[in-house]
Amino acid sequence: MTVLRPPAPAATPEPASPDLPRHIGIIMDGNGRWARRRHLPRVAGHRAGVRAIRPVMEACDRAGVHVLTLYAFSTENWARPRHEVAALMQLFGETIDSEVGELHANGVQIRVIGDRARLSERLQRKVAEAEALTARNTHGILNVALNYGGRGEIVAAVRELAARGVDLTQLDEETLSRALYTGGLPDPDLIVRTAGEMRISNFLLWQAAYAELYVTETLWPDFGEAALDEALKAFSRRERKFGAVSEPAPAPVMDALSSRVG
Repeated sequence: MTVLRPPAPAATPEPASPDLPRHIGIIMDGNGRWARRRHLPRVAGHRAGVRAIRPVMEACDRAGVHVLTLYAFSTENWARPRHEVAALMQLFGETIDSEVGELHANGVQIRVIGDRARLSERLQRKVAEAEALTARNTHGILNVALNYGGRGEIVAAVRELAARGVDLTQLDEETLSRALYTGGLPDPDLIVRTAGEMRISNFLLWQAAYAELYVTETLWPDFGEAALDEALKAFSRRERKFGAVSEPAPAPVMDALSSRVG
């Protein structure tokens, strides 16, 4: 039987500093362009993209960020050439086999978010086994968005709530948030997109409502610790208002400060 949802988060690890994002989402774009510039097949770019994942995860951990969501394959990506899709699915399986042991040893919980019903039974088994193995890990969380679409996620959550008998006329934001694949986790504070495109491509539409966006021209296979540091520095310079405004200091305070200066 297909498990349609990932296991609940075993923990919600906090960042090392309040100035850091609690949760980073990355739209890993540019694998094809990376390959084309080197006169290589697109699949070579995807393999290079996979090799970039571990260094970025390790850099996040060293920086003190412990919740990471990677956009690996969207619901729209099925429209790519059949041979490319097949190669990607094979690569996902190979990556699970090669990485799950070390992730488990490092205390990382693996969660695959998205509609996994369209994945092959073999890949579904690998996903379920990786999730089961790491389900109690609490040091960090890696969400892999696989056959994922933000609109579809919201629709699926509403349908699930309706099937459970929830009165949708009384539906509130908190209830819907808990029904999403990321229920129990903080919303992403930072969304990074590589390769320069200025769009979010159906990624974490609900969760990213107040995320800071950071777009870099760096292609995903070339995105490493230095590029992540730049993204974190840019985030630290942002003034996050969440719809409010920055109030000037009250007049008595300003008067007191002026008298001290004088």
